[in-house]
Amino acid sequence: MSTEQQENLDAILRQSAFPADMAVSEMRRILRELASAQPLPADVTVTAAALGAVPTAEITVDGIEPRHVVLYFHGGVYVLGDASQAAGLAAQIARRTRAKVISVDYRLAPEHPYPAAVDDALTAYQTLLENGTAPSDIAFAGESAGGGLAVATLLNAREHGLPLPAVAYVMSPYADLTLAGTTMDTKRGADPLLNRENLQARVPDYTGRQDAAAGLISPVFADLSGLPPLIIQAGSHEVLLDDAVRLARQAATADVEVILDITPGVPHVFQAYHSILDEAAAALDRAGQLLSAHLASVEPVTA
Repeated sequence: MSTEQQENLDAILRQSAFPADMAVSEMRRILRELASAQPLPADVTVTAAALGAVPTAEITVDGIEPRHVVLYFHGGVYVLGDASQAAGLAAQIARRTRAKVISVDYRLAPEHPYPAAVDDALTAYQTLLENGTAPSDIAFAGESAGGGLAVATLLNAREHGLPLPAVAYVMSPYADLTLAGTTMDTKRGADPLLNRENLQARVPDYTGRQDAAAGLISPVFADLSGLPPLIIQAGSHEVLLDDAVRLARQAATADVEVILDITPGVPHVFQAYHSILDEAAAALDRAGQLLSAHLASVEPVTA
């Protein structure tokens, strides 16, 4: 059944891929319509909140008494999406970790280029700590650009001397905005959703006049020393596969505990299709077990 599921999903995504020349405002409109057409499960509650001056969406699942907090960063190449649109996938993590998920509504480019998203993410995390949540009870998670932002926030927190969370889980991380990964070309035909052209069109929106190879923009080029354990998942059918591989290599080189989990035959952020793709639910199960194991530790990770 899996091969049929993969082929059906591939066809759906190829029909829905955004062209490189589409305006950001139009992409946002379409995404809002798609999100509104996919209601959340009845037992999932999304509540508007804030951490400091940063808006958030708190995502809880009925019947689960949260023992931990997952600070979540949504994807969208830094120009699309919002905290609530991530609720469907974030709720799957909440179920598997028995945690409350706080999805961060960081500011988007091009209206707010780098470092706005990085600043908002750090403010949210710092406020969570100041509100009394122990770092050992916090995990970071994110998909695509949100995966890159999760790692950038670890780096930023380390540089500011903050205690670091217990673990981070990133799905198909967009971690190199120079687009230098070899799979940008070798996986072009296999990836139904992304390509160099539609990514490149959005890079200047976020980077502005900054160097795309800066560590807080493209964590594959950063020194990852001292970071907490990383769980990195990606599919073999995505142009960003090499971002995940190089991020894992960079972590291992820096003596960071890292698990690189590649699922064959599936696309970018395949976990989002857990309701129609067996591999997606299985990957979330694996990640949930690992996250729960790290969050069960009583020893905080410090910078």
